[in-house]
Amino acid sequence: MNFTKMQGLGNDFIVLFGEQALPADAASFAVRYCDRNFGIGADGVVYVLPSDRADYMMRIINSDGTEAEQCGNAIRCAAKYIYDNGLIDASRTDLVIETIGAGPQPVRLTVENGAVSAVRVDMGAPILNGLAVPTTIDAEPVTEYPVEAAGRQFRFTAVSMGNPHCVIFTDDAVHTNLHTYGPPLEHHPLFPRRINVEFATVKRRDFAEMRVWERGAGPTLACGTGACATLVAGVLTGRMDRRGIVSLKGGDLLIEWDEADNHVYMTGPAEVVFKGTI
Repeated sequence: MNFTKMQGLGNDFIVLFGEQALPADAASFAVRYCDRNFGIGADGVVYVLPSDRADYMMRIINSDGTEAEQCGNAIRCAAKYIYDNGLIDASRTDLVIETIGAGPQPVRLTVENGAVSAVRVDMGAPILNGLAVPTTIDAEPVTEYPVEAAGRQFRFTAVSMGNPHCVIFTDDAVHTNLHTYGPPLEHHPLFPRRINVEFATVKRRDFAEMRVWERGAGPTLACGTGACATLVAGVLTGRMDRRGIVSLKGGDLLIEWDEADNHVYMTGPAEVVFKGTI
C-alpha cells in the first residue's frame, strides 16, 4: 500500500488514495500506523474517496481509531493531494470535497510552479445551537458557559464547524497545561459526543493565540476547525473582528467569518512530508 505523509501547520496525516469506500479495518489501521514509535506516526489517517456529491470525499480517522466529522488541516492536505497527483484537471483551481460532518465544501487553490502552495476552504456556516453542537445546553448561542475541569472553573463558548468545539478564552493559552484540562473537558457530561477543546488568548481584535486538545488525538500543533471556532467565539463574545489571524503552535491561519453569507473561510498551507510503501 502506498501512502503520502502530509501536514498542515504540523497537524499531520497519513493520506491514502485508491479505496472505493472506508475500509472495515480503518480504525485498527489508524491505531497501528499513527503510532509514532512503531508506525508511520500521525494525528490521523485521511482517506481520499469517490463522491457522488463532490469531486472527492474525505474521511478522517483519528489516531485512537475514532472518526472525525471534519478537519480543517486535513481538508487542505486532501486538496493539495488531489491537485498535485493529477486527480483533477491542472487548469482547475476550484474543487469541492465532501465531508461527513459538514457536507460538500468548496476549496480554492493557490498554485505555484505546478503545485499547491495554499488552500482557501469554505468551511460553511458555524452551528451555534447548543443541542446541535452538540452539548446538553438548550441555548443559542452558548457563550461564556461555566464548566469545571480538574478543580478549575472555566467559561466556554460552544461552536460546531461540522465537529464540536469548546472555546475557552484565557490570559495565557500558550502555557495552559493541555494534559491536565484537555481530557476532563473532552469527556465532560456537557458534551455527549465528546469535544475538541481550544484555549485562546486574544492579543488584538484581529489576532489570537490558540492551543488545542483534539478529541481522539490529544494535543496537536494545529486544528483548522478549532481556529475557525476560535474566531467565531471571539466575535460572539465581542473580543475579535470577523477577519483575523489565529496563531497555533504549528503556524498561522487566516480566518474570515463573512457577514453576508454567514460562512467561515480558512486559508493556510499544506505540505508533503514524505511518501512511502507499507
